[in-house]
Amino acid sequence: MKQFWRKTASVMTAAALLAGTSVFFTDAMSGQGLRAGAVDDTNDDWLHAEGDKLYDMYGNEVWLTGANWFGMNCSECFLHGLWSCDMSDTLASIADHGINLLRIPVSTELLYYWMIGEPDPASGINAKNTPDYSFNPELCREDGTQMDSLEIFDVLLKLCKENGIKVMVDVHSPDANNSGHNYELWYGKEMSTGVMVTTEIWMDTWVWLADRYKNDDTLIALDLKNEPHGKRGYDSATCPTTIAKWDNSTDENNWKYAAETCAKKILEVNPNVLIVVEGIEQYPKTEQGYNFDTPDVWEPTVNRPSPWHPAWWGGNLRGVKDYPIDLGEHQDKLVYSPHDYGPSVYPQTWFDKDFTTQTLLDDYWYDTWAYIDDQGIAPLLIGEWGGFMDAGKNQKWMSLLRDYMIENHINHTFWCINPNSGDTGGLLDATFSKWDEEKYGLMEPSLWQDDNGRYISADHVYPLGSNGQSLTEYYGGTPTPPTTTTKPAGTTSGTVTKGDLNKDGKVTIADLLLMSRYLVREIDASKIPSTAACDVNGDGRVNAVDCVLVKQFLAHLIDKFPA
Repeated sequence: MKQFWRKTASVMTAAALLAGTSVFFTDAMSGQGLRAGAVDDTNDDWLHAEGDKLYDMYGNEVWLTGANWFGMNCSECFLHGLWSCDMSDTLASIADHGINLLRIPVSTELLYYWMIGEPDPASGINAKNTPDYSFNPELCREDGTQMDSLEIFDVLLKLCKENGIKVMVDVHSPDANNSGHNYELWYGKEMSTGVMVTTEIWMDTWVWLADRYKNDDTLIALDLKNEPHGKRGYDSATCPTTIAKWDNSTDENNWKYAAETCAKKILEVNPNVLIVVEGIEQYPKTEQGYNFDTPDVWEPTVNRPSPWHPAWWGGNLRGVKDYPIDLGEHQDKLVYSPHDYGPSVYPQTWFDKDFTTQTLLDDYWYDTWAYIDDQGIAPLLIGEWGGFMDAGKNQKWMSLLRDYMIENHINHTFWCINPNSGDTGGLLDATFSKWDEEKYGLMEPSLWQDDNGRYISADHVYPLGSNGQSLTEYYGGTPTPPTTTTKPAGTTSGTVTKGDLNKDGKVTIADLLLMSRYLVREIDASKIPSTAACDVNGDGRVNAVDCVLVKQFLAHLIDKFPA
């Protein structure tokens, strides 16, 4: 695997030195290993976008390469397979196989009952923790009873953290429904209890989830709605309200407006989390003057072509060029996420030839989603791709997309871990214990790894699995705090804003990077407009403690520095 471009080696080394500071202090005192840390740890793994790539808070490029594990979106309300596999063992195996991100589908119904304090039970795991029989003991309470769905999710996050896996939650459907992904919109379906899922409930549950886990950087991204879709139809003078559209209106079924509004509400409570926005299904040929009120053409011909661009459900991001998502000051938290499949899922027109990477780009990929990466508009994360190994066209398509994602460092999550996905199959067999080595062998080169094949976590402290590595290790750092440095001379007089090293009136990542470079002596005091601002705790020294305080301030763990 090719190495990523690195900004400044010494800056990254400084960042790596600081990344695990508080955790290593704790471990040194307790005598325990890294995996003894709390779930939220140092809370320093949040990512942001620069152009078409994702970076950590120190400027290191991060590549999210993972897979989907569904079940919490379904009526059973737990990850499928836990009826026969152990969650702890399975997550360890997932990490050992190099998957650094899990996309976990849920339903708004599940989140709603979590939010109101009435979590749904998980029906079918039958977890036990008794002297004579133990099965998924982590999912049992102290009194031996099985945990509910929210408690199980918390265990999932804890185990993912310990294995170096990050999590992205996606709302797969409004109601808890094994076929809920077929529904077009994010609202308008009744829960099993009769409660109607409204746009307000969808947004409220997202805000609740973001707020609950705002100090746990295991849950690193939120995919707002799985596969908004729907076809325009051939009659009516106006766009049906039953399909997802993407334009500049404030109509309830305008996915662009809904996603933008919901994202801003989420970022008010957790400004660190990535916001992942999928596309829709059809998009009008706006370059020819058509819009969502234009009816489609039945059986189009060369002389009477369709006024619509087709795509997979959630795959059409052509609207970004006309009406991009605007998150204001949090624009660097935006990730666009198309889904893409091969001919075994549906025989699309771009497969009606001896297709190549170039023909796929010309006929579909580029104008539908790839231009977003190519033009540096925002990062992409292919939220779903995969399919059956047919030794034919579908396998060829998977290989071509895989290679394109590798070449361009496009983030992705393979569909899926589960073997019980009817139109794709999965990476595991029916027992959820053995890997399909042929399918995994096709997917595996797309996982983030170094030149020696060691998989890379998106966590600064926890390595990915038993043989992988952490971000700190990959970027050349060592898990020790930097040497304490005496407070420098030349302190400015008058009012000093603690943490504002560059004197721009605010404390940002730029100030943290300046402090990191100063601590490892890459730059001297003359390069820092306000050296007095380095000593944020006022103890007369500039050291790792000051850096940790700035990190906590940026992560909203503290709202001010010590007096």
